[in-house]
Amino acid sequence: MRQSRKLDHIHQTLQLADGPGTTGFADITLIHNSLPNIAWEDITLATSLADLPLTHPVIINAITGGAVDVTAVNCKLAQFAKITGSAMAVGSQYSALENSTVWESYQIVRRENPDGIIIANLGAHASSEQARIAVDMIGADAIQIHLNAAQEIIMEEGDRDFRGYLDNIARIVSEVHVPVFVKEVGCGIAREAAADLADTGIRAIDVGGMGGTNFLAIEAARSQAQLADELLGWGIPTTISALEVLSILPSSVQLIVSGGVRTPLDMIKSMAFGGSAVAMAAPILRIISEHGVAHAAEWFDEFLHTGRRYMMLVGAKETKDLLTVPFQVTGLSREWLMNRRIDTTQYATRKKHG
Repeated sequence: MRQSRKLDHIHQTLQLADGPGTTGFADITLIHNSLPNIAWEDITLATSLADLPLTHPVIINAITGGAVDVTAVNCKLAQFAKITGSAMAVGSQYSALENSTVWESYQIVRRENPDGIIIANLGAHASSEQARIAVDMIGADAIQIHLNAAQEIIMEEGDRDFRGYLDNIARIVSEVHVPVFVKEVGCGIAREAAADLADTGIRAIDVGGMGGTNFLAIEAARSQAQLADELLGWGIPTTISALEVLSILPSSVQLIVSGGVRTPLDMIKSMAFGGSAVAMAAPILRIISEHGVAHAAEWFDEFLHTGRRYMMLVGAKETKDLLTVPFQVTGLSREWLMNRRIDTTQYATRKKHG
């Protein structure tokens, strides 16, 4: 069942459009800097996450693994990661815990990219022992614990019991030897949940907001079910989730922004929020599937090049400088955050230090 599900997920990811909810990136406007006072050759996108050095902020987010027929997909994603210097998360490894014959679909990633940053992946119901196995399976540098209650309740074979997740995550943090991240898979994370998660000792929260790949729609397509528009549009838009999380996030926990990050400007906006990295999967998978790894790498090189252009336009030499770039929050995002007593005016008046 899990193997066929993995194949269905890839097929539907390539077929379905983002949404129907919006990410909120259109509600964010970075303020142009007419006096950037930097040189092009000094601009760098390098950053770090949980003390792991990243040559640029883009992580290839979890997409697949756990079926013999998807091994080739992970192989190509790993080749792309190696060429572009991208960190990469594998899909949920729970299949491999149940069936050792599919380990290869995950281990291919480390074999193709022996020196890259690889992130393991399990659901929040996994035990700390299972987490250690998942990390060791691929020589992972970190592990991503995913939250996907909305997706599970759409799947006929999905989980229905979500009790004890916080305690379980805390145990995983205390018993694995690599940094632990927690991510949503498309419905976003509110500040209340983020505060609880931060107390577990995790190193980063990936908001996985609404507006990108819609796993509710994917599961509905898999089972040929009709879901109400209200359910398909369930969740917290990505930008709102990011700013909600940031409003309570302690300095010990970093932010990853994902959920419909599609353009270089989305990336730069996310870093201006306070993100240490962004993550995406579907756009990369589509280009590799349609045009191959080499073409995808060329596209990505232009993606990063354009990102540097935006850094010039806001006067940011390094990614940390984006934290002082002022930006305006309008539309639904502003209304939502105001109603939630989260001050957005602070972002509009930020000034560069030093």
